[in-house]
Amino acid sequence: MSAARHIGWAVLIAVALCTGSCGVYSPYGAQTSGASTYSVAAFEMLTPLATASSALVLTEELRDRIQRQSTLRLVDEAGELQFTGEITTWEVTPVNVQGDETAASNRLTIGLSIHYENTKDPELGFDRNFTRFADYSSDLDLLQVEDALVEDIGSQLSQDIFNASLGNW
Repeated sequence: MSAARHIGWAVLIAVALCTGSCGVYSPYGAQTSGASTYSVAAFEMLTPLATASSALVLTEELRDRIQRQSTLRLVDEAGELQFTGEITTWEVTPVNVQGDETAASNRLTIGLSIHYENTKDPELGFDRNFTRFADYSSDLDLLQVEDALVEDIGSQLSQDIFNASLGNW
């Protein structure tokens, strides 16, 4: 009985030592630093080509991503983890130029400048630029595909921002 008790205590101490050295993670793998709330301010448009609806979609993509992949609670402002950002790049460029010098596809590129503040652990905060793109057929007008492209790019950008801030990549 005494040997079993010693083994039990040894296992308990080993588990405590292993988990005590880890950071605070949510069940989804997000490193929350012990925070329970987050806020994402509406992204500002610093480029004249971006639409107001696109800025809203990009903001909501980040809010939803954090909501889905962490246990954090969204608050309107002054969360323990705070995200602010601007749309700094919004450009359409031709790609896949063919022999007759016409483009088979166009590329929409969107860039965000993100300020992340972690009030629980300020050293984890950052100011970073994130850029993603999506291609579409040059036979289509941007207005025909813009909503779908912005959602696709927004999903990629939100994952990149999540990984950099809460995924600790």
